[in-house]
Amino acid sequence: MRTPYHPSSRRRVLCVFPRYAKSFGTFQHAYPLFGKRVRAFMPPQGLLVVASYLPGSWEVRFIDENAGAATDADLRWADVVLTSGMHIQRAQIHEITRRAHLLDRPVVVGGPSVSACPEYYVDADVLHIGELGDATDRLIEWIDGAAARPPAQLRFETRDRLSLADFPIPAYDLIPLRQYFIANVQYSSGCPYSCEFCDIPALYGRNPRLKSPEQVLAELDRIAAAGATSVYFVDDNFIGNQKAALDLLPRLVAWQEEHRYPLRFACEATLNIAKNERVLALMREAGFVTVFCGIETPEPHALHSMSKDQNLRMPLLEAVERINSYGMEVVSGMILGLDTDTPETTERIIAFIRASRIPLLTINILYALPKTPLWRRLESEGRLLPDGDRESNVAFRIPYETVMAMWRRCITAAYEPEALYERFAWQVGHTFRRRKAYPSNPRRASWSNVRMGLAILGRVLWRIGVVGDYRRTFWRLAWPALKRGDIEPLIHVAVVSHHLIEFTRDCLRGGGESSFYSPVTPTAETAAAV
Repeated sequence: MRTPYHPSSRRRVLCVFPRYAKSFGTFQHAYPLFGKRVRAFMPPQGLLVVASYLPGSWEVRFIDENAGAATDADLRWADVVLTSGMHIQRAQIHEITRRAHLLDRPVVVGGPSVSACPEYYVDADVLHIGELGDATDRLIEWIDGAAARPPAQLRFETRDRLSLADFPIPAYDLIPLRQYFIANVQYSSGCPYSCEFCDIPALYGRNPRLKSPEQVLAELDRIAAAGATSVYFVDDNFIGNQKAALDLLPRLVAWQEEHRYPLRFACEATLNIAKNERVLALMREAGFVTVFCGIETPEPHALHSMSKDQNLRMPLLEAVERINSYGMEVVSGMILGLDTDTPETTERIIAFIRASRIPLLTINILYALPKTPLWRRLESEGRLLPDGDRESNVAFRIPYETVMAMWRRCITAAYEPEALYERFAWQVGHTFRRRKAYPSNPRRASWSNVRMGLAILGRVLWRIGVVGDYRRTFWRLAWPALKRGDIEPLIHVAVVSHHLIEFTRDCLRGGGESSFYSPVTPTAETAAAV
């Protein structure tokens, strides 16, 4: 649905989504292998929903700066600029605000960062605090009547959230969806767990709110029609409400069967998903191929310390193997710098990576997000540090230099080409072969997609297999795959591995993020200091 407010004027609204810092999870090194088509990771779901909620009579444009920066001409066109983002995008939000103000355009800042910490955005003209709801309608009313920047900052705070069942389909018509590495959809919001480092329960609640299955299927219709082939469920926890997941999954299976499986799915879920084999079986039938699980650490006492006991409901390696047995590759998040870490933690993490055979892990230095239980505890202990040149705002129990050395050791061991390809080869042989045999789909097998796939394969074979410095490692997996005709798995392994290997090299040279949440942009100088 759109806003119930009926404007009396016509307005031009520019939505600008700020770029992310480069990280293990944004895959920017993979984009050149796709030619000029892929320019960013995932569509900015939240701001696209806001754009769709705005009055239909208004002219709305959308710019994702991960694909290309807003120009002065873009900003000059607008009557008002809307932007949104997470804490990691704070500096880019300030830059968008600064540029818009140079042209005397009012700026509205919304999203998770300003909702948690409005004090971070004193330079914005208007703050939208909280989720889509009554504050959004009051903001729209202000835009309708406003002719210029307000004399003092205005704040609109949501008291009554719009039900997810009333959310409009994101404004996919405003973006070229095929420019993204993967499309996305949101089914639920919130998570029942209270991990110490996580800000989701405080922002979105512990009782997950839901869209209807009909809404999700309508979004998938739109996404598939735009030519996307993979979709990430960006829910805080796909099984936050397991009954709801069991209600949705048969509908996804029926939709995929009706449309001959045009899409492959991925999602985020807590590791205890491994205990619900009914969910896993339905996910396999629905075309889920990847599950991101925040494993965080292989040390049980550390998981208990961070209030992540849901990861202890079955042995970690057994849980990973259970998920793999249903044809789904596990992607994992890992954290270094926990209070429970010791010098032995590094080798335990490396041993876990080898034993679990998880290819892709985002290995981050602990960073305390504002207003989380971790933030409050560290603040009470006098261990919360201001943002500066360090990669974390946490005063660790062990020396900072030791933590950084542990992190470098872990990413080096994880993403050394031989080790990474060995884990991927196991996944191809043991996990991928357990996936459902999908029927041929005319849209996926269209000439344009085939031509694109062949072009990607050509770039992979040249850039990695001919001129790449780990080409011998590549060919040990690639040659048997080519003989079997397993082109799609080969492309997946090659492009993901290429990013992980190159980004690790960036990190070791001081050019990559050690924490996805840290606002620090590493440089060679700061890397040398650690």
